[in-house]
Amino acid sequence: MKSLWLMLSQRRYFSPAWVFASINIMVGTWILYLPYIKKLFLLNDAEVGSALFFTACGLLFSIPLVPKINKAFGVGRCTQIGIVLLSLAFNLPLVAPSYSTLCGSLFLVGVFSGFTDISMNAVISIIEKNEKQNLMSAAHGFFSLGGFLGAGLGSFLIGQITPPSIHMLLITSVVLITNLALAHHYTKITEPIKAGPATSPSRLKNILPVLGLSMISFIVLFNEGAVEHWSNLFLFEVVELPENQSGFGFVLFSLTMTLGRFLGDGISQKIGAIKTLTYGFIAAMAGYGLILTAQILWSILGFGLLGLGLSVVVPEIVRLAGRNKQLDTSQAISTVSGIGFVGFLIGPVLLGFIANWTTLIYSYLFLLFSLGIALGIVQLRLKRRY
Repeated sequence: MKSLWLMLSQRRYFSPAWVFASINIMVGTWILYLPYIKKLFLLNDAEVGSALFFTACGLLFSIPLVPKINKAFGVGRCTQIGIVLLSLAFNLPLVAPSYSTLCGSLFLVGVFSGFTDISMNAVISIIEKNEKQNLMSAAHGFFSLGGFLGAGLGSFLIGQITPPSIHMLLITSVVLITNLALAHHYTKITEPIKAGPATSPSRLKNILPVLGLSMISFIVLFNEGAVEHWSNLFLFEVVELPENQSGFGFVLFSLTMTLGRFLGDGISQKIGAIKTLTYGFIAAMAGYGLILTAQILWSILGFGLLGLGLSVVVPEIVRLAGRNKQLDTSQAISTVSGIGFVGFLIGPVLLGFIANWTTLIYSYLFLLFSLGIALGIVQLRLKRRY
């Protein structure tokens, strides 16, 4: 909890952490309206997944550009610019007049999501190295807290503020104003220049030093993205909760993930990275077991256990990537976070296609299987290196 106290007591730590929270406040608000979008445009699950795929395309477009832009303008300044543009872009999907414009607006959301995500992780990693503080897990805790705030507050507001675009405009306005007020605490942070030849994000040899971490990042964020976008539909369609209660699974998922990440820095220091990752995956897989019972209480509790298990994974692998000695901080983190964020955005897409071909039950079985693969990578690859 030391890292959490530092962030809450000192604005220079809180300010970049609030960027993490801000992104997921907007995501948590947006996902509440997926059933609304589905009804509005008369979409099936595959078409919902196809629309979300454009977010992934936007991210893929941005990833190769981010390290270069970060070097040119500084990771701090890029973080500020990214969150401003993302808060503006998040207003577009809920005012889209057609399915094609919905897809185009989600592409822009993907571009600015990737840009902001990589930049803000680089800021925290540089602060960690400069000040010898473990802050990454707590920073990601703020990301989870944002999801809890967005989905939790949104569950109250969803029927009271109409149309949905007004709800989103209110949320993004708060995000924009607060971040502009806090940004001066981190805008001057830049990445130290390493001696030697510059690395290129397009070269395979620059991925190999963090390949294992990137694979885990992809799988875990694939799961996080799938749960964020499909948990409410799972509870609505499979468990048959009312629409105004179907967000409870994601609310509990975000709450337990927030708690786990605020405790994660201390846990990692005490038992080490490999045990932290191993125990996290075991807990998350047990969570899927409860979700798949399709019983109201057990399924909702399962989302909570899933969030607790996954909470420590991404901060741990991003921290390990930032300490990589073969790549620049921004390059290592952009690779691991970027590939992971592709998973975050592709997860909802692929789950939509699986659900359309079969059922959401089989989609969640697929997610459980994917975590088993990630646990295997930890034991067979990372255990020897870390």
